[in-house]
Amino acid sequence: MEFTTSLSNRFARLGASLAICLLVTVTTVAFAPVGEAGASTQSATMDGVTATFTYSGTYPESSNPHLTITREGTLLYSGLVKSVWCGDVCWPNTISSRVSVVHVVRFQSGGPFDVVLDLYSGGAHCCSIEQVYSLGATSTKVVKTERNFGDPGVRLEEIGPGGVTYFVSADDHFAYAFTDFAASGLPIQILSFADGTFTNVTRRFPALIKADATGWLQAYHAQASTHYQDSVGVIAAWVADEYMLGESGVANNFLAAQLKAGHLHSALSPIDPSGAGFVTALQHFLVKHGYVK
Repeated sequence: MEFTTSLSNRFARLGASLAICLLVTVTTVAFAPVGEAGASTQSATMDGVTATFTYSGTYPESSNPHLTITREGTLLYSGLVKSVWCGDVCWPNTISSRVSVVHVVRFQSGGPFDVVLDLYSGGAHCCSIEQVYSLGATSTKVVKTERNFGDPGVRLEEIGPGGVTYFVSADDHFAYAFTDFAASGLPIQILSFADGTFTNVTRRFPALIKADATGWLQAYHAQASTHYQDSVGVIAAWVADEYMLGESGVANNFLAAQLKAGHLHSALSPIDPSGAGFVTALQHFLVKHGYVK
């Protein structure tokens, strides 16, 4: 199991509602000069594929990011690391993790190994960027695909049989949707990668969704000590998880009971102290973002 940006403190609500996080760009990369000597170096090797990432300095003053990929000693790629989100000044995403930021992983059972690079763009509530360098089984062509995972970050995990790696993150749309940033809850989101495309496959992993839902419900009940002063953020994440589990009826009945008890509040919605507006807004939100089939 490899971790890029930690999501362990899920109750800290690490997230930002950024439309940019939904964008994906695909580029065919070309060779470039090797990075300067004396730079910090991180490497990963798997099944004959070796990826070496170098950069100068340390965060937040790192510069000159450079990546080299070889297979069985043959050079496939060597170039300056660039991104549409941070140009050629991307930092290695080592802020909340001490593990390597370069990985060699398999995204499809029996498929070739690809290289993944964890980058950070800098800025408030932003931004964890994952770059995938796809290697054909026999071709020497390398194709780069990148996705901005925003503030929640992402971790790489092998889930299930076959040694297949997935991107495990959280749905950034929920940040700021119903309350402020600190009180927002972000439900789990799992993405696969194939043929240059990231695909939301969260529903394939009900056990992980259930564990996530349990955490959000515990966080909600813990707010009883504060008389549910700002409760809608975490319960929204729980409802989303329940919908993905096919338990929309359970979630809706719970919301109705909490509304009747006067437990649904948002620091940003003083004009609707009853919480009825939140329930309506949440239903529309879940439809808009694909939680209602």
